[in-house]
Amino acid sequence: MKKLLSIIFIVLFNFVNAQEIPTTYTLEIDSKYQFRPYIDIEASSIKSQDKTGTCWSFSTSSFLESEIYRLTGKKIDISEMYSVRGTYERKAWNYVMRQGKAQFGEGGLGHDVINSLKTDGLVPESEFSGLIGNQTTHSHSQMVKEIQTILDAYIKNDIDSPYPNWKQTVDELLNENLGTEVNEFVFEGKVYTPKSFLEMTTINPNDYISITSFTHIPFYENFILNIPDNFSNGTYYNVPLDEFNSIAKQVLENGFSIEWDGDVSEKTFSPKYGIAVLPSNIENNTKSLTEIVPEMDVTQEFRQQEFENYNTGDDHLMHIIGIVTDQNGKLYYKIKNSWGTNSNRIGNDGYIYMSESYFKLKSISILIHKNALTQDLKQKLNL
Repeated sequence: MKKLLSIIFIVLFNFVNAQEIPTTYTLEIDSKYQFRPYIDIEASSIKSQDKTGTCWSFSTSSFLESEIYRLTGKKIDISEMYSVRGTYERKAWNYVMRQGKAQFGEGGLGHDVINSLKTDGLVPESEFSGLIGNQTTHSHSQMVKEIQTILDAYIKNDIDSPYPNWKQTVDELLNENLGTEVNEFVFEGKVYTPKSFLEMTTINPNDYISITSFTHIPFYENFILNIPDNFSNGTYYNVPLDEFNSIAKQVLENGFSIEWDGDVSEKTFSPKYGIAVLPSNIENNTKSLTEIVPEMDVTQEFRQQEFENYNTGDDHLMHIIGIVTDQNGKLYYKIKNSWGTNSNRIGNDGYIYMSESYFKLKSISILIHKNALTQDLKQKLNL
């Protein structure tokens, strides 16, 4: 895309002083990539999900923070763990009702946070950090293991089980490990409940939809995507692959950000170098982390094949907050990760620049505000 358009979009969609944007920058000292900002959406700073599988809440909460800013101009740090706590309860109920024939664990998806808004409301980080006592980092593995032990004992109808009331016991465990439910709190001098706080942000959970691209479902239909973490049977709108990629760019150009779900298992997804690319020749995998190489032309058929053979799975969720271009003018999605910034394994200040090829093959879905779509597409999707 032309440099003149690049300058225009920076002015329109970047919420910081344009003079603060560098003209070019590189990822690592030994990297030959040179990136220029093209679109920047206002987003909160990088956080760390620590030793948890709660990327779904960190990414969607970051997405909602950008939405709150877009809608109200307020910068609010919302609680990731408030949604996590409620989702663990719903996931436990689902696991029990399906008699253990469902996934129970730390994973989830973007629509689980949206569902949490509908049932539990929203609270700021200052009211629910999910950290107890002197804790400074999150770790849920032991808690989740203990909850599943309780649920399995109930399902097996173990007469010797020390957990006669699984709901109460799970609630007590969540209180002990994450904190008690929030009923009322003061924020900026006003008293709120979680529901009234949500209303103050003007976020409407019904405005958010998930979009994907697969051939086993007719295009422009809404369906339940059968992936392991979709315990809540969230629905997705299905569109052709090229349109899927075009939608992502269009959403960002319209000043909206995106919550992304996809696969990060490729060797060419590198948090160290802050890059995610898809070389057409695997011999260039290592080289591609530090310099531009030819990339794969991803087709709808190959995408479907990689999904059906499990090479593309719902590994991780992140927040897309813009677009950058390399020195050849090629586009990359700028993605905010939730793995922190303070490790020698984390480069590029915790952000990932993802090529369109990688996005087209390795994306499971995107979560967006429906108003970011064109009227024509809304009609096709019956929105």
